[in-house]
Amino acid sequence: AEGLGDLELFEPVAPVGEGTSAEAIVRRVMARPAGSVALIVMGPMTNLALAMRAEPSLAGHLGPVVVMGGARSEGGNITASAEFNIWADPDAAAEVFASGCRMIVLGLDATHQVRATEDRISTIEAVDTASARASAAMLRFSQRTEREIVGWDAGPLHDPCTVAWLLKPELFELAPCRIAVETESELTRGHTAVEFRVEAATAKHFWATKADADGVFALIAERLGAGL
Repeated sequence: AEGLGDLELFEPVAPVGEGTSAEAIVRRVMARPAGSVALIVMGPMTNLALAMRAEPSLAGHLGPVVVMGGARSEGGNITASAEFNIWADPDAAAEVFASGCRMIVLGLDATHQVRATEDRISTIEAVDTASARASAAMLRFSQRTEREIVGWDAGPLHDPCTVAWLLKPELFELAPCRIAVETESELTRGHTAVEFRVEAATAKHFWATKADADGVFALIAERLGAGL
């Protein structure tokens, strides 16, 4: 009912903000010093692309843009080569990748390494806070779904990797690259073309190749234990 597995229905504490998401991005980023605002994108890049159209200087004002999206060696999870977040709006993703902003990209190549094993879920279940209990319930739901639909015993943890990188970047290995998105081909629409033959000193895109799964889950447990 809530759209988040077994999570019980609740009323949000914060009200809905005024205006559009794109307007909020422009307002919050441009009100602060250049390079001081990092932006996490855990879904399609529609709102960010619209914000960049509305404020052409936004890309140069942003700090790192940390993206969960794309796939290379792992292949796609919607089509043979397209991951969902990019596939859902490849035109927006193509605009953002071409904007010149610094982008840290955690695609399926990295997030498939961070799996919610039985031991890792049990560790979170042992944390006695409301946020930990809610997180563990969602992980259990995801585990059941993965087993029933996909056949994996331990599902990957995708979106939290973006926050983990911001909090503890040493948990991931990044490679400088250039990323473009296919927008024309029906067969490969949403494909992320990751080119590693670039000058590292001038690269704007960085592709995550390795993730420390135990470290990511330890960080999550630590933060949930603090009630965050």
